[in-house]
Amino acid sequence: MKVLLYFESEKALQNSGIGRAMKHQMAALTSVGVEYTTDPWDDSYDVLHINTFGFNSEAIIKKARSLGKAVVYHAHSTEEDFRNSFVLSNQIAPIFKKRLVSLYSQADAIITPTPYSKSLLEGYGIDLPIYAVSNGIDLNRFDYNEEKVKAFRKYFSLKEDDKVILSVGLYFERKGILDFVEIAKMCPEYKFIWFGYTNPVMIPKPVRDVVDEYPNNVIFPGYVKGPIIEGAYAGADCFFFPSYEETEGIVVLEALAARQQVLLRDIGVFDPWLIDGVNCYKAHDNQEFISKLHGIIDGTLKDTKVEGRKTAEERSIESVGKQLKKIYESVLK
Repeated sequence: MKVLLYFESEKALQNSGIGRAMKHQMAALTSVGVEYTTDPWDDSYDVLHINTFGFNSEAIIKKARSLGKAVVYHAHSTEEDFRNSFVLSNQIAPIFKKRLVSLYSQADAIITPTPYSKSLLEGYGIDLPIYAVSNGIDLNRFDYNEEKVKAFRKYFSLKEDDKVILSVGLYFERKGILDFVEIAKMCPEYKFIWFGYTNPVMIPKPVRDVVDEYPNNVIFPGYVKGPIIEGAYAGADCFFFPSYEETEGIVVLEALAARQQVLLRDIGVFDPWLIDGVNCYKAHDNQEFISKLHGIIDGTLKDTKVEGRKTAEERSIESVGKQLKKIYESVLK
């Protein structure tokens, strides 16, 4: 069995969650001995595993069908998580949904990261086998490393007693960036660092205004990779992710794998695998976020790091590889 992993516009999307998901797929297939190619001109594959929805993606599906290949569509995107992102995204969202349904429906089976995103696709009326398979996490990358933590603290000139609230994401309103900055204003005793970047031309004015002018205790370092962000996951005092909509949230898995205290918005995508007070903390609004941030930093709330790491371990690269292999075998039958 050989798989074609197809990822359109790879350079443009390589720093996104979808980009990391593609790398995880490659590692997952290697871990279970499934041969793969990323060359769309290599016709020796048996299963097309497609990750994107551009015009080239549609052409690749048609070619695969003409060659009698099986097609698995990885549904990373939904109408719901397209909204409140780019300029005009809400106006375009209904058209975007129609395109997704049209493309996804051409597959033999669909993979999506969580039971929540599976339920959304079923609500679109798609009548195909849909499998919920996590995007996975490279656990070794997020094992505690003191040198990485030191590099992170040195990079941001952090003092020994500085308390750091971390978040990671694109500059989207959907990601909760406006709430992140608003909460930072109300918690001047903490430092708030948001890793990630989006071209200002592509984001609405309220978000542009926030990333242009923000409180002194907020840092927007842009896109940072390697030891600095890995050290941040382990060395911060809380990973705070106030996103309003996700299909999974790879950055949440990264924080859990790093044994970090995690605070999330209480939204459907995190049920049932993340439980408030067990492997994370959840809140509904800014006042509740502030209350739980204080509890996490001050140590008055129970530590959830060990259970959080266990949750990440259940979504290891090797586990994902086994699940993908079974799905490929089922579509080939």
